[in-house]
Amino acid sequence: MAYPPPHASTVRSSGLRKPPFSAANPARLVVIISGAGRTLLNLHEATRDGRLPSARITGVISSSPPGSEGFERARALGGGGGGGAAVPVVHLPGHPTAAALEQLVMELGGDYIVLAGYLKRLEVPASLAGRIVNIHPALLPDFGGKGMYGRRVHEAVLASGVAVSGCTVHLVDSEYDHGPVLLRRTCPVLDGDTPETLAARVFQVEREAYVEAIGTLLAGRTVLEAAK
Repeated sequence: MAYPPPHASTVRSSGLRKPPFSAANPARLVVIISGAGRTLLNLHEATRDGRLPSARITGVISSSPPGSEGFERARALGGGGGGGAAVPVVHLPGHPTAAALEQLVMELGGDYIVLAGYLKRLEVPASLAGRIVNIHPALLPDFGGKGMYGRRVHEAVLASGVAVSGCTVHLVDSEYDHGPVLLRRTCPVLDGDTPETLAARVFQVEREAYVEAIGTLLAGRTVLEAAK
């Protein structure tokens, strides 16, 4: 069954706040996932171990149903603010409309949306423009677009013969893997790499790049590179 949003009595304040944020005044993140939740766990840990003190996770939206690995990992999370409270998790299947996404983020009390392995294209509500962040496991604009996710990305990188791969953190617009770039980080492509070995190396770069980019965004120090 789908887990509904919190009842009105438990809904957090939904007013969108502006940077800069700090440990004393953290941003509220709503994380959207499709897969196993590895990036979600990394972000959750970062809000607790000092790498991302200016944020806490106030809700998770999963396109995968209860019982899936990512959904159950999200349900097991304690509050990112250190209080240990459970994080609300909502199952949102299909392709949500901009209005449905906007309403759900308001109910979950989010200031920013962080995509963490979410595989669907979003309709971006006007109220959330510039407030949705994604990470892609390659150096955009190369190896991006519809259908380019997971193993497919790394297969394409290896087939191209390039010597360098990496990840790109960008703000989300209504196109796949598009929008102003916040940060890129690189790693080598090695002789003998398989899609699996390259994916593992890129993910290690992603772990720190996403935390760094979100921290910079929340501090109000972002320098954007226009989408190509």
